[in-house]
Amino acid sequence: MTIEFFMLLAVFLAVLLATVRPLGRYFAWIMDGRPAWGPLAALETRLLRLCGVDDSEMDWRHYALGLLIFSLIGTLIVYALQRLQLWLPLNPQHFGAVTPDSSFNTAISFVTNTNWQGYAGESTMSYLTQMLGLAVQNFLSAASGIAVAFVLIRAFARHSTRLLGNFWKDTYRITAYALLPISFVLALVLVSQGVIQNFLAYQNVTTLEPTSYTTPKLDAAGQPVKGADGQVINETVVVPQQTIAMGPVASQEAIKELGTNGGGFFNANSAHPYENPNALTNFLEMLAVPLIPAALVYTFGFAIGDTRQGWALLAAMVLVFAVAVTLLAAAEHQGNPAIGALGVDQAHTALQSGGNMEGKETRFGIAASVLFDAVTTTTSCGAVNSMIDSYTPLGGMVPMALIQLGETIFGGVGSGLTGMLVFALVAVFIGGLMVGRTPEYVGKKIESFDMKMVSIAVLLMPILVLVGTAFAAVLPVGLAGLANPGAHGFSEMLYAFTSAANNNGSAFAGLSANTPFYNGLLGVAMLFGRFWVMVPILALAGSLAAKKRIPAGSGTMPTHGAMFISLLIGTLLLVGALNFFPAWALGPIVEQLSPLASH
Repeated sequence: MTIEFFMLLAVFLAVLLATVRPLGRYFAWIMDGRPAWGPLAALETRLLRLCGVDDSEMDWRHYALGLLIFSLIGTLIVYALQRLQLWLPLNPQHFGAVTPDSSFNTAISFVTNTNWQGYAGESTMSYLTQMLGLAVQNFLSAASGIAVAFVLIRAFARHSTRLLGNFWKDTYRITAYALLPISFVLALVLVSQGVIQNFLAYQNVTTLEPTSYTTPKLDAAGQPVKGADGQVINETVVVPQQTIAMGPVASQEAIKELGTNGGGFFNANSAHPYENPNALTNFLEMLAVPLIPAALVYTFGFAIGDTRQGWALLAAMVLVFAVAVTLLAAAEHQGNPAIGALGVDQAHTALQSGGNMEGKETRFGIAASVLFDAVTTTTSCGAVNSMIDSYTPLGGMVPMALIQLGETIFGGVGSGLTGMLVFALVAVFIGGLMVGRTPEYVGKKIESFDMKMVSIAVLLMPILVLVGTAFAAVLPVGLAGLANPGAHGFSEMLYAFTSAANNNGSAFAGLSANTPFYNGLLGVAMLFGRFWVMVPILALAGSLAAKKRIPAGSGTMPTHGAMFISLLIGTLLLVGALNFFPAWALGPIVEQLSPLASH
């Protein structure tokens, strides 16, 4: 590791933590439904009235129903846009209709805030599909995640009530007062740094140096021509031009990061210079990803009247994140163990060259690449500026494990806070059993129904990941997508289902997943991983809100000190290890050990 990495990490965390309090209080204002500045308040009233929305609050069942209906409509719209894009405007490249299985997968992916992409955006999606379908869902899926977090925060802050807010009003206020203005400012900054924003047709330009390659010579029927010896005759092709993709990129890039979505306009995602041209944009995009998740933790503490509770949760997040990204940086700076297995001289050369630069952009280097990757896998973002498939085995295991922790370390917008609060309830339940008391958290008793909902939220994800990977590992249609055999191929499949079930969206990228099998199975994993967790959390919120708040007594376990932070981190890591260690042993661990054993 280098001083550059530690300096970058320190600056990143310092800037992030400096935004937590002001942005957290701003989200508390949005959550409270306080009147906005005059014209905005009038606009809000008229728009909600036009949509038939009143100010009455909902119980958890009606809130969940609103969420599900809203998401279903969004899924149908995104699916229809893909299937009909050939006949719709803003399609200068005349891209045809996307296949049914890919449209199904992509529609679910963007509505669930996963943004898994089995397609190449610049060669598949029209500008209209990118904007009206994918970018709009970047806003709306993020808003719905924050809305669920608002419900759980209200459940802890209120008592003896069934009412937890209005889904439609919450979604509007989150989008209008937070996501839109922040994204607008970020998009303008990105444009100033070279991220493109236009509606031009793709440009054909003459390159400084022609590209030449060898390809089989074809006859009039399109078949390879063979010589007298029966061998295929090759010919050299010289291409003096290159097609440069255009499009409205900056507007999608901003909300892609801010909403922890991660779906790139281009196939290369944030490694593409039109999405992420320099060190400043790289830093801003990294910062935008955990900005809202970290702020919402403060919002929780502020809303319940004890900011120490929020700071305790944030401290656990920061500690796990700092350790994880340091381990990732150490693995990548060490280099590929396969090179070390070749001999001392080769290993020394690899270390002197700066570690494992394979799959990383030279304009970012190892430090900025691994920090970007850790940021987007501790959240549900999934954006990448390097190729995870090219990481060292243990380097690739770190982002995989971060996702498998349920993305509670910062996590997705809204879902990160709710996930961490679920684990906080598990921690206080364990602590209560140890001292023989009914567990309590911030004045609410944790009872049987609550732990049932918590259990569903905790156990559903590993079931989806492990069962999905098992099917892919034994069925021929699953194995057909592998680009690599053995342990690395298993890691590719495990990572794909980990990413889908946790609504992350990043990939090892060595897996050919744009097939009916993977599009269907991963789509189901994304759907269940989002809504079969959200609904139990809403039910948990309904149960907690109906309870009275109990004043802390002499026997109440403090949940804001170092002991509770340690218990919370221990619970989080233990649950993750129990669920996934056998799978790690079959994938990245055995891959890491194989070159050493052969040496």
